[in-house]
Amino acid sequence: MAAAKESDADLARALLAGNPAAFDRFVEVFQAKVFQYSFLMCGQREDAEEVAQEALMKVFESLDQLRDPNHVKAWVFRIAKNACLMKRRKSIFAPPHELSLDEPAAGTFQVPDPGDLPDRQLFDSEASDRLRLAITELPETLRSVVLLRDLEELSTEEAAGILGVTTDVVKTRLHRGRLALREKLTPVLRRSSVEL
Repeated sequence: MAAAKESDADLARALLAGNPAAFDRFVEVFQAKVFQYSFLMCGQREDAEEVAQEALMKVFESLDQLRDPNHVKAWVFRIAKNACLMKRRKSIFAPPHELSLDEPAAGTFQVPDPGDLPDRQLFDSEASDRLRLAITELPETLRSVVLLRDLEELSTEEAAGILGVTTDVVKTRLHRGRLALREKLTPVLRRSSVEL
């Protein structure tokens, strides 16, 4: 079966069956995803590289604990989340404090439609960079939900399982995270559309 057509579950089954080629394919599929998640959670490349490596090592050390190959992606991100938390506790880059979820969320904002911009590719690249920065500035509790649900496209139930919270908490944090991102990005998008 070609690696491009192999599902995450098929890959997990091959690993569990002891297929030596599955190891390289697994790393190829998950390394970039785990690094991106770790980078956006940790905020520093050095920490993210260590976390991604530690998380993948833990995955292989704990492979016998994978109960359902169909949920391998959620299982891998649960391990990555724990590795991120451990790294953040020890990191010199960790923020001195996080914002409280008890602070009232700002009102709803509308993101302007940039329309047909002449330098669309440049705009998309800058918008992507600004989105990444805005995600890293979110409090960790909101950032983790946004990454798992919107970036990794895990279900609400899977995200709740990874984070050890209820689905209602995931939904609330996702809503607050999206509002916070919208609040951070709306002025930037307005400026960019005026400049272009």
